[in-house]
This record gives sequence, C-alpha cells and structure tokens, in this order.
Amino acid sequence: MKLFSCPSCDQVVFFNNVLCERCGHALGYEPRSNRVLALEPTGTDFVSVGRGSDGSHWRYCDNYQYGVCNWLVPADSPEILCLADRHNLMVPDLSNPENQVLWGKMEAAKHRLFYTLLRLRLPLYTRDEHPEGLGFRFLADDPSSGEKVMTGHDQGVITVALAEADDSEREARRTAMGEPYRTLLGHFRHEVGHWYWDILVRDGGALDACRAVFGDDSRDYGEALQTHYANGPKPNWQEEYVSSYAAVHPWEDFAETWAHYLHIVDSLEVAGSWGMTIHPRLDRDGILTTDLDFKVFDDETTIEQINEGWLAVSQALNSMNRAMGLQDLYPFVLSPTVVGKLGFIHDLVHGRIGNAARPAERAAPVVPAVAGAETSAQQPAAA
Repeated sequence: MKLFSCPSCDQVVFFNNVLCERCGHALGYEPRSNRVLALEPTGTDFVSVGRGSDGSHWRYCDNYQYGVCNWLVPADSPEILCLADRHNLMVPDLSNPENQVLWGKMEAAKHRLFYTLLRLRLPLYTRDEHPEGLGFRFLADDPSSGEKVMTGHDQGVITVALAEADDSEREARRTAMGEPYRTLLGHFRHEVGHWYWDILVRDGGALDACRAVFGDDSRDYGEALQTHYANGPKPNWQEEYVSSYAAVHPWEDFAETWAHYLHIVDSLEVAGSWGMTIHPRLDRDGILTTDLDFKVFDDETTIEQINEGWLAVSQALNSMNRAMGLQDLYPFVLSPTVVGKLGFIHDLVHGRIGNAARPAERAAPVVPAVAGAETSAQQPAAA
C-alpha cells in the first residue's frame, strides 16, 4: 500500500486517516482514483478541496458512523455503502461494545484486502450481481450453546469468526495449531483466494493450467483434511508448498499461495512508497540487494522482479524484528517450486492465463455498475 498526502497541505497521511493533523481537513479514501481526498462540509455532504481537486461532492460510507470505514461514495449515488462494504452480509450485534471494537479490526483488515484487489483490477461481484458473488459474514460464537464459528468460504460467502479479531485468542489458536503466522488480514487473503479460484480458475478457463501447477483438485477434500489432521504435515512440505497447510489439498495450496502473493505485492508497494533500497555492505553477490525500481502492480512487472525484491526486503525486515526481540515478519522460505506457483498467480491476476480477463480490459478497476449489498449488511445482526 502506498503512502498518501493531504491534497490541502501536502502532509503525509495514511490509508485509514479521517483527519489531517496539520491543516485540520477531513480526509476520506476514494477507491476508483486510489486517492485520499481533503474534504470540506457543504450541506449534507462534502466537497473535495486542494491540489488536484475538481470540486466533486462526496459522502462517507454509512459505516463511517461506527468508526470502521473512511471510504467515500459519490454524493449523487443511491448507494449508502462503499465499494468494499457492499459485500457485507452480516455484522455482529453492535449493542455489545466489545463486538464493535472487534468488528472495527475486521473492517480494517477487509478494507486493506479490497485495496489490493482493486489495485490488481480483479473482478468483484456482490451477491445481487452474481449467484456466487462475494459476501462476508462476521459472526460471534454463541455462548449459550457453546457453538464456535468456523472461518471459511462457501460458494462466495466468506465467514470470519469474530474471535479472530481478539489478539490473545488468535495467538492462542496460532500456538495450538503450530502455525508460524496467523493474522486477520491473512484470513481474508486466504479465504478470498478460494473465491477467486471459482471465478478465475473454475469459471475462467484456467482449470487445466491450474491443475498442472497445483495438482488434481477433484481429490476428496474432506478425506484430505482428515488425513492432514490425523497424520500431521506432509514430510518435506517446504520443498513444494508455501506452508504446511498448503499441502492438505490443491484448493488450500492455491488459497495459501494466493494469500502470500497478496502479502508480497502489498508489502513491496509499501517499501517502494517509503523509498526503501536494500544494499547490505557484505552482500558482494547482490543476492540481498534491491532498489525496488519497478511498480509492483504493473502488468509488465515480472515474478522474478517481485521475488528478488521480496527476498531482500523480507530478510532485512526479519533482521529488524529480531533486533527488537520479535518473531520474523515473514517466517517463510520460498522454494523454486513455490516461486513457480506464485508466478502462476501473478499471470492469472494479470490476465495471462484463462479467459476471465485480458490485459486490454484492465485499464480501470472492475467494479459493479449497479451495486448493492443484502439488507442485513446495513443492520447490526445478532451473531
């Protein structure tokens, strides 16, 4: 994710800011132009001001009232929810203050996910636009029955357990599962990978090409999952998979690799936006050296550039974390086989595999022409 600046005073601001601390202007994120706008109130809406402004009028997404969204909607739009929040199907019961805090963390991760999906110009459909359109349910465990919510994907509906937004609970689950990494953003990126398998691979003419890289997805999924939990990770999984869970089944391999691809490109855009260059004094062979002199979201950027840049950046950041007594920022090693799988994802999202999207069609983000979430997305729903 890139850095932004306030159009009114040029102060550096960030993706989720709602106020410029230098000039005092309200701020909002406009996804179609990928800009943070400086705003002044005018009647019932806001007008954009400052550098590059065209005087257009905007409203905040309706979820701004809960402090969980700073995305903007055109003032003349009939929609009350932003491009990201139109995909919400169910949110937790907001009469519980703790739920609202946890939901805020959920939305922060979800909006960052949508930032990357839009930057990659990937197709996005709501449930109203497609029978398997993308929708999110954020559900809390039921204390009366003891029933636990399971995070997962089912025909376009992604359910995320609200408990995952509790840092201590998520860390306990990570430790119990023996995972090196577990974050809310990681959940979103993984689960949306399952949806894009349906949209870009199954329905996009890329099934045979995907099977050649990830294996036969017709293999019984339930049986594969039972085998994994009964016997533990596949021996020597590091040689072929980005994580031990990726070895469970080709669907999980695809979703895990998809998630890591989003981790990497978003992090590299951050590094490039901060002007990071890595030139270790002892790196005489240049293996851990990078200038990040490429735009990570451009169609012309290669997976080799991405991999080489990420190797240098991730190793530098891992070393910084160790210096602070923290675990590695990126506790994974990418084998040549895994880099090849990342290359498949790279070509898929840039329209070079299958028929779901061709580069000529990707000059602008693919967003719904007529969008709308289910009614329950706009009402706090009990969970």
